[in-house]
Amino acid sequence: MAPWPEAFLTRMAGQLGDELPAFLNALEEPCQRGIRLNPRKQAQQQPQGLWEPVPWAENGYYLSPESNAGAVPLHEAGAWYLQEPSAMLPAAVLAPQPGEKVLDLCAAPGGKSTQLAAAMAGQGLLVCNEPVSKRALILSRNIERMGITNALVVSAMPDKLAARWPEGFDALQVDAPCSGEGMFRRHPETRAEWSPENAAGCAKRQAEILDAAALLVRPGGRMVYSTCTLNPVENEDTVAAFLQQHSDFTLTPFHLPGADAPEGMLTCYPHRMRGEGHFVALLHRQGDGTAKLPLDTSLPTPSKDQRQVYEHFAGRYAPAPTHLLGEALVSLPDCPDVRGLKVMRCGLHLGSVKGKLFQPDHAWAAADVSPDFPHVILTDEQAVLYLRGEALAVPDTLKGWVLAEYGGLCLGWGKCSGGQMKNHYPKGLRR
Repeated sequence: MAPWPEAFLTRMAGQLGDELPAFLNALEEPCQRGIRLNPRKQAQQQPQGLWEPVPWAENGYYLSPESNAGAVPLHEAGAWYLQEPSAMLPAAVLAPQPGEKVLDLCAAPGGKSTQLAAAMAGQGLLVCNEPVSKRALILSRNIERMGITNALVVSAMPDKLAARWPEGFDALQVDAPCSGEGMFRRHPETRAEWSPENAAGCAKRQAEILDAAALLVRPGGRMVYSTCTLNPVENEDTVAAFLQQHSDFTLTPFHLPGADAPEGMLTCYPHRMRGEGHFVALLHRQGDGTAKLPLDTSLPTPSKDQRQVYEHFAGRYAPAPTHLLGEALVSLPDCPDVRGLKVMRCGLHLGSVKGKLFQPDHAWAAADVSPDFPHVILTDEQAVLYLRGEALAVPDTLKGWVLAEYGGLCLGWGKCSGGQMKNHYPKGLRR
């Protein structure tokens, strides 16, 4: 294991004083695992190794180190999301409400975004942005897996979004890229990569992100700034510099079970809180206004023929398509203006029309919004085979498209004929 950098030890001694030995001892212990159950999906089984609740996070629990919860079919069905307990704090502090317009500005891989979505209960608009395209694909996949239907996933630099959507959001989450000191226990190899210069470079980038974020919050709106580092240069100093430049923002106290911040900022040290290192600050913008998010007029809408083909397939089983994203019929009634932006996901992707036939999208199955559609209930063994992409035997009476169900949740689509269900689980997701 890499030794502690001397500069890091010297700085932490100044931060913690007599607590330094307890802090270093905590970093030699096993990292804390956590899990959030998905309130949108009521699975018939609980994950293995579920421990007591995380006090500050609704639906959050501590998880045993030996748990296999991330390697079972119900994980692929979106029944839960593996997330470190301290990382559940920023979204809990932001506390989005159903019906609000919410932006997660640095969202990949999606833990905080999916937590925000759970609090919004499918109402309002959640925009999830990740500037790095490859990471945005992972983010989009997690939004899909968790069955979220009211999210727009884009990949853009924050300043581009600020120019497009000024004062567009009630609530904003900025989980900024950082030096990662809070992950030293989980990823000990990162100790060798640490340097004071790296932290200073991160602080410069964080300031730029926050300047763009300030433009996106409506008057009277709120913003959470968070990092997974313990470095004051990136945390308290960055917040102080932001407040000097943006006099219309103020720190706001927050009080959650196990996480009390009377000054509006909290550093989560692993010897004080049961989780990894994290920093959270809550800021409010003064004034009173309404989120100004113009609706999109650039995305095409489905043609009459496309709607007829879709309705012939869907009947009463699914929402009406509102837009076309490439060839995909999607449903997001209040889609904001996305001209010139790289859009990875637009609400609920329903499928595509191929001539006179409709091909349903995996996202529709993952959303689990069509309980009356024909289902095939899979055994434990069949669920594993399905996730590998294999065909399954079914009764001869089953014909056409069906939803493959396991543990009370949909895994994906299948198409039946001649006593066999052809597998339509996406090839890129197969194990």
